[in-house]
Amino acid sequence: MNRQMKRMQERQERQQRASVADRRQQAATSARRAGPSGGREGRKRTGARQFLKEVRQELSKVDWPTRKELGTYTVVVLATVVVLTAFVFALDYGFSKAIVNILGN
Repeated sequence: MNRQMKRMQERQERQQRASVADRRQQAATSARRAGPSGGREGRKRTGARQFLKEVRQELSKVDWPTRKELGTYTVVVLATVVVLTAFVFALDYGFSKAIVNILGN
């Protein structure tokens, strides 16, 4: 099994563990929210500590790029920006020359 396959298998296992944990958390949260009234009146705001905990859990699910992938993506973005900037510059230059020729300045 090569490195990419191992990485993919590890990601799937992490996602499965995270989805099981999410389902448990959602069940617990919905049970707490239902309460005696079953409505939204008794619901309280989430505290800062709970919010940050949930943010951390969500960020752990993100499939972060490796350093090599990040470098590749950066080069692709910069090259695309340079090419599109040159294209827009050429169009702008061409249109401005055409306008000057048409108006006879």
